[in-house]
Amino acid sequence: MASRLLALGDSYTIGEGVPEAGRWPVQLVAHLATVGIPVEAPHIVAVTGWTTDELAAGMDAAALAPGWDLVTLLVGVNNQYRGRGEDEYRREFASLLARAVALADGQAGRVVVVSIPDWGVTRFARESARDRAAVGAALDRFNAIARAEADTAGAAFVDITDLTRAHPDELADDGLHPDARQYARWISRIAPAARAALAA
Repeated sequence: MASRLLALGDSYTIGEGVPEAGRWPVQLVAHLATVGIPVEAPHIVAVTGWTTDELAAGMDAAALAPGWDLVTLLVGVNNQYRGRGEDEYRREFASLLARAVALADGQAGRVVVVSIPDWGVTRFARESARDRAAVGAALDRFNAIARAEADTAGAAFVDITDLTRAHPDELADDGLHPDARQYARWISRIAPAARAALAA
């Protein structure tokens, strides 16, 4: 029987600017199928621009129930972009992570947290004269919080941020969001964690 995947997040999870097949949760399911792990089409609860509190509200509206075999969580870039504080992020991210674990039937090993990409290296950041180093440093702090909360909860943490820095031109037409090639690179990191989670 096929497993069920719930992907929680924002523009990176919904795949802003890429075809549906290019979204990384969809690519993940396709990859797992090639190695004999059947997973249903992902249920994605994500909207471009969502912050942590907006994702929480979106989860409320989706009326989600436990029973998911794998839950992924990637959120926080819009908190940083809007200048929201790290303490608020820690508190709200921890709450989202606890909800993710509950949706995975209380099994933290079935939850995979994915790091926030560095949008400071993108064409959008260059053209809008952003302080790229400051953006990167801020996102490193947010990612350190997400990693610490994942470790505390017993969830997996997958760092893909360096991939976005190493391949800054793999972008959708908006010059800000990753393209399908970039998301495919993420799968090389996320898939092993997903396989471990599904075996938990």
